[in-house]
Amino acid sequence: MKKKWIIGAIAAVVVVLAACAAPYLFSGAPADGLIKMRKGSTIESIRDSIQANVEVNYGKRVARMLSLMGAKVENREGAFRITKGMSPFTAARYIKNGAQSGVRFTFNNVRTLDEWAQRWGDTFMGSADDIHKALNDSALCAKYEKTPQTIACLLMPDTYEFYWDITPEKTLDRLYEYYKDFWNNDRKAKAKQLGLTPDEVATVASIVEEETSKADERGKVARLYLNRYHEGMRLQADPTVKFAIGDFSIKRITVPMTQINSPYNTYRVNGLPPGPIRLPEKSTIDAVLNAPQHDYLYMCARADFSGYHDFTRDYDSHLDNAHRYQAALNNRGIK
Repeated sequence: MKKKWIIGAIAAVVVVLAACAAPYLFSGAPADGLIKMRKGSTIESIRDSIQANVEVNYGKRVARMLSLMGAKVENREGAFRITKGMSPFTAARYIKNGAQSGVRFTFNNVRTLDEWAQRWGDTFMGSADDIHKALNDSALCAKYEKTPQTIACLLMPDTYEFYWDITPEKTLDRLYEYYKDFWNNDRKAKAKQLGLTPDEVATVASIVEEETSKADERGKVARLYLNRYHEGMRLQADPTVKFAIGDFSIKRITVPMTQINSPYNTYRVNGLPPGPIRLPEKSTIDAVLNAPQHDYLYMCARADFSGYHDFTRDYDSHLDNAHRYQAALNNRGIK
């Protein structure tokens, strides 16, 4: 009888302990959150991070579980994703075991390397300065058969997933693999047929993308620049002047602007600039590679401000188009 009483008492205690532990084991996270940890973290700092990124009480429960597990977190580094409904026990186990989560890195509509570097620095453990130094390191660029002027060709807009503590060089290593996958034999053959290297195609694409926001016009614009390039004419692309000046907000290119001394100013230099003037989309690169045939050499923005262009091979007709557009600018007071 006494033995049965002891067993019953033990069972009651187990039930009580299980009831007390239930909130720690089974009460799920009320929201998603990404917890970022650097070496030297403590259970308390992890608790504070979870409280700031998920919820206060949930942070306390995860911290309690880490303590109960005897977790050593001082050398843990990386990002750990907590998903809605995840139990404190599961979250603590991931953190204790160092099971990092990938961090998505999406970029598009980026003009400058400075802007891209800032996005990288805002996403990963390293700083914008760290990645910027890598992008300007001639020796490192050479590893990818690039220069600081052409390294932008590696940064192909898309969505990627890396660990939060990825280094600048590892980032470029991964992007180089994606770059090589994109530039398959078919695309390289098309570039060769155009008489261009893949990086020169990307440079043309960057100009095209700045020239027109209309995706259905990009192939036509690309062919015009290819025609000029192959006929030995200067590209005279207004976006390259804006890039040389460092101001893409310019609405009207003036003659003095076209005289700026820069290797990117295609009003002054022959051929292509030394590298892209923005990070072109993959679709724009394909628009260059598959540009439809025509013999146009000149284009001018339409006076209706539709975003499209008027094309011609005849210079006198081009001047007529240009005069109409300039008059429209004057009417709107755009200088």
